[in-house]
Order: sequence, then C-alpha cells, then structure tokens
Amino acid sequence: MPPTSPVNPHDFSPAGFRDRVARALSRPRDGEAQASDFDLNPELVADLHFGEAIATARPAAVLIPAIARPTVTLLFTQRTAHLSAHAGQIAFPGGKAEPFDADPLATALREAREEIGLEAALATPLGTLAHYLTGTGYHITPVIALVDPAFTPVPDANEVADTFEVPLPFLMDASNYQRHTRSIGGKDRHFYAVPFGERFIWGATAGILRNMQRRLFSS
Repeated sequence: MPPTSPVNPHDFSPAGFRDRVARALSRPRDGEAQASDFDLNPELVADLHFGEAIATARPAAVLIPAIARPTVTLLFTQRTAHLSAHAGQIAFPGGKAEPFDADPLATALREAREEIGLEAALATPLGTLAHYLTGTGYHITPVIALVDPAFTPVPDANEVADTFEVPLPFLMDASNYQRHTRSIGGKDRHFYAVPFGERFIWGATAGILRNMQRRLFSS
C-alpha cells in the first residue's frame, strides 16, 4: 500500500482542502488507471469484456460537494425508494450527460441544481478525479467543488429522499473503508463500503470516495 501523505487539520479547512486538491491533481496522471466497480472483482473483467465496456459506456458526471465549513464536509443524497434504479442508495448529485451539456462540469452542475437546488454561483470547481466505470454501463467523471456553507439543499422530492453531510477527515481516513461481499447472479461481488452512523455508503459512491482518498491523501 502506498505511504500516506502527512495530514494536519489545515488540510480539512476550506483553504487547506483547496490547496490539497490543487497539489494532488497537478501531479502527472500518466499510467493512472480509471477506477471501476471491477477493481475488487478482477476475475470478472474477462467475462464482461472490460475494454468493450469502456468503449460503449454512457458518459455521466457527479458533483462531489465539499461544503466550506471550518472543517469541510461532503454532502450526499439518499435516493427515493420508488426509483427504478439504485432506489434508496446513497449517492452524489449527478447523472448521465445530455447532448446539450458542454462538458462533465456542466453535467454535474446541472444535475446538482435539479436534484438539490444548488446554483452554480455557490459552487467553485476544484478539479476532476479519474473516471469511474460502473457495472451498469456508465463512465462517470467525478467533479470536486467547494460549496458556500450558506447553501441549504432543496431536494427534488421525486429523486431525493434526504441529504446529509459527512466530515471530510472521516472520509479521507483509509481505515474507515471496508470490503463487503454480496452474491449477485450466483457470483460473489466485492465492493467498498463506508459505514457512517446509520448510513451505509457503498458501491460506486464508496468506490469514488476511495479513489479520492488515494489521490488526495496518498503519495
């Protein structure tokens, strides 16, 4: 496992987090593999034709809203129970790219406005993480943005049952990540999870967070 970069409380202040992201994302990405739902399931890559899956995946983006509190928090949504896909799961605001979106940032900001009422003027983009490929065929660009702490979420009742925040120090501590297994279609599937109180963050959201932790806080 790569060594952990030194961490101090300033890293989790708004200014410190902004600096941390700028330093981490300025490092060369040559050879950096995109993250995916298959990282813990390498035996499935051949069966699922991984290269073909990347080529045919639908573009999407999520916003990682870093709320600029004295200690930064990340804001999550909990999806409503009636949705046809990922009902009840914890996620970042986001969704598939539309033809009229100029780029992944535009997709992420549009979805955040639609899902939680976040206006673009309250979000300062800091950069993007490596793409994340999901088992459901989406190629996600995670966009990190620092959000004004005066923002109050206004959830779209059709899509979002609840919103909540988690302190950034908790999420950037590798020891809080667990590996879980579920049987899907008769095969064991392994995935990351980050339990936080009564919340259970797992799947693609936890995978994106794990990749964020590695990128920002591992050398």
